[in-house]
Amino acid sequence: MSKTIVISEETIINKIYLVRGHKVMLDRHLAEMYGVETRVLNQAIKRNEKRFPADFMFQMTSDELSDWKSQNVISNKEKMGLRKSPNVFTEQGVAMLSSVLNSETAIEVNIQIIRTFTRIRQMLSEHTELRLEVEKIKKKLDNQDKNMEVVFKYLDELLEKKDQPKPERKSIGYTINPGETK
Repeated sequence: MSKTIVISEETIINKIYLVRGHKVMLDRHLAEMYGVETRVLNQAIKRNEKRFPADFMFQMTSDELSDWKSQNVISNKEKMGLRKSPNVFTEQGVAMLSSVLNSETAIEVNIQIIRTFTRIRQMLSEHTELRLEVEKIKKKLDNQDKNMEVVFKYLDELLEKKDQPKPERKSIGYTINPGETK
């Protein structure tokens, strides 16, 4: 009976980074989740290079690695055991890893990672829809604000006219001369 491996969604999400505009995972983190050494994972990739085009996997530049370390508050002095910049895998690259690493663990972990990537994409989509709704509400409020400004402007003009001295008007109607009685 095989033992089911469960990695929390939070753990997976915390291992996803944005590099070159792509959500990626580092080779060392994937190796750790698969229960293999990083060098074993990278050897399997070298044996299957054709399965990993540039949009599936690429190597971080030294500048990207430096930025990544500073964003993750990792000392620049500490190389984290890295002799070279790590390979990073996009969602498609992670999916391809399951065909390269033929172990039950790799398959189970990959399924969890792909589900997490899918969930992130859904959350971003929902977030976009929510943002569009908020923008619609803002536009309506802006229009209402403009309409309220017009109303207050007219009210101010009316108040200014009320406060201005009114010109002397000639009375109309009958006047009673002093000394006359009704």
